[in-house]
Amino acid sequence: MTEAPRVDSLAFTDIEGATAALRGRGLRLSTPRRLVLEALFAAGGPVSAEHIARTAGVDVASVYRNLETLEANGVVRHVHLGHGPGLHTLVGAGEHEYLYCEGCGSVRALLPEELEPVRREIRARFGFEARFAHFAIGGLCERCTGGAVGGGDAPHDLLHSHGDHVHAHPHPHGAAPASA
Repeated sequence: MTEAPRVDSLAFTDIEGATAALRGRGLRLSTPRRLVLEALFAAGGPVSAEHIARTAGVDVASVYRNLETLEANGVVRHVHLGHGPGLHTLVGAGEHEYLYCEGCGSVRALLPEELEPVRREIRARFGFEARFAHFAIGGLCERCTGGAVGGGDAPHDLLHSHGDHVHAHPHPHGAAPASA
């Protein structure tokens, strides 16, 4: 499967800004498209098309069509976390790359510049320009390795995947989030 050509992302911070940006590209804001955007803004993290369809009350085929249009126009990107479905997220405030814990499902969103040292090392050693926006970097977080990765005292990420969506809510110290 080939990835669609990269489109410059539009800048926006809210639904009104996203709407204006889309109209600036000559797109109209149909009711289903607005509902998809509202669901993405409400999600607070990457979500599947099925999750959007359930929460927005829109037919899943319509959600997929709208996500495709939004991605082709630089409003949405999709990312794969672990073995779950492709998840969609807004990019108006900037691109993110993700670390995904295969043990507990925790997710850490990073700015691309935070992974630049890794990209430089890969470029220097292998002559390869690495990108981490489409597929998350999988592995085990500090908590799941018993602190073997770093100092062992880092707080557990509150963002975590439930397979079809990523969200945050508090977990008691020492309790890993469930990936249901």
